[in-house]
Amino acid sequence: MLDEHVVFVDLETTGATATHDRITEIGVIEVYRGHLIGEWSTLVNPGMSIPPAIQALTGINNNMVALAPSFAEIQRELLQRLEGRLFIAHNARFDYGFLKNEFRRCGVSFNARVLCTVKLSRKLYPQHARHNLDTLLERHGLDCEARHRALGDARVLWLLAQKWTEERGSTLVQTAVDVLIKTQSVPAGLPDLAFDNIPETPGVYLFYGDNNVVLYVGKSINMRSRVMSHFSGDHRVNKDMRIAQQIKRIDWKQTAGELGALLLESRLVKQLAPVHNRQLRRNSQLCAWHWHDEDIGNPPRLATAADIDLAHFGELYGLFRSRAAAIEALRDIAASHGLCNILLGIEKREGPCFAHQIKRCRGACVGLESPAQHALRLKQALRSLRTLPWPYKGRIGVRENTPDGENTDLHVLDRWCYLGTVRSEAELHDLAENRAAPVFDVDTYKILKRFLAKPPRGTEIVRLAA
Repeated sequence: MLDEHVVFVDLETTGATATHDRITEIGVIEVYRGHLIGEWSTLVNPGMSIPPAIQALTGINNNMVALAPSFAEIQRELLQRLEGRLFIAHNARFDYGFLKNEFRRCGVSFNARVLCTVKLSRKLYPQHARHNLDTLLERHGLDCEARHRALGDARVLWLLAQKWTEERGSTLVQTAVDVLIKTQSVPAGLPDLAFDNIPETPGVYLFYGDNNVVLYVGKSINMRSRVMSHFSGDHRVNKDMRIAQQIKRIDWKQTAGELGALLLESRLVKQLAPVHNRQLRRNSQLCAWHWHDEDIGNPPRLATAADIDLAHFGELYGLFRSRAAAIEALRDIAASHGLCNILLGIEKREGPCFAHQIKRCRGACVGLESPAQHALRLKQALRSLRTLPWPYKGRIGVRENTPDGENTDLHVLDRWCYLGTVRSEAELHDLAENRAAPVFDVDTYKILKRFLAKPPRGTEIVRLAA
């Protein structure tokens, strides 16, 4: 970080919304290869009144900015100070977003590599929970001559950078910086601000190409970060390179938590069949082996998706995406445990099975082992493939709260099937009134099996009436 040309930047503004509020002060500290080479600051006339609460916080009032230059008047000089430098700020998305919007109003496209000192502090000091500027000043024993003024706060960032290098060492700091500023390039088909409005919340994002073709559907607990990672400059995944060449639009759907994102992604991939999604595609050939350990005289039966009886889900073994995969899995089990392919129903012939002839079957086909003994060994061999019976007596709801706590999603589940998501008692009642028979989906089963084995902190499982 300190081995290159960097600028530590801080802004004071009339509010928190970059598309509506305006800048009132800019402070820039310029550092080259670890040496301070310049400071620059200016008040800015925002062209609007500064709210009283902001005046009280910053000490900048309407009279002070009345004769100050507008952003348009200083944008050329500011651009010369920022262009080509690593842009460093605390909560950098805030400062960078404001500057991009102000430059855009002047008809200027401003782009920079950005480093957020909040994220850097978290990476270097993960044992601490709080990383706001006041906390960092106290923790590291630093002083600020003019808190909540642009140049004063920018100076603090420069002091912090030096302190972190001293405490953690330049190599560790540089490694953390390299991870955080891995180049995020906006694909040519998207506008410059394409990433700016994507929320840092759980949800599902969709990439669209020409003619509104869905290219890809993904999910994350932090959609903005995940979307940007697709377009990191290295393009280590060929799929991401192809998407970057084809993408024209990004859309997203917020969810309260991770489970909602997983379920929504699975449903949308099957519904929309995106070009670049390979997993989670609809597969009508789904099948499983059905066998009851008391049914000694009959071999396992291959049940298709339409035949799967959810009430007897615990009698199923393996969930396979094709008949061929299911048969191959049963052959492997037979070979590993010395079972007979004739008794398993996958070899049709009289007399000893082929495996017995090469001494890989213990002889159930020629009377050397009783059907009961063979069935007992089959039960043990199939144990690793057994599907889990539904662990509840009936329907349940999994409650997830949005990160801000303003909304709650209740995901309604029954016998490994997803029935829907509701946010009120009325919606829950309507879902119960209009529900159809549960439809089994192997991907939903896998999602719920993992999730219910260890629900994340903050989720609540609710028993629902039948």
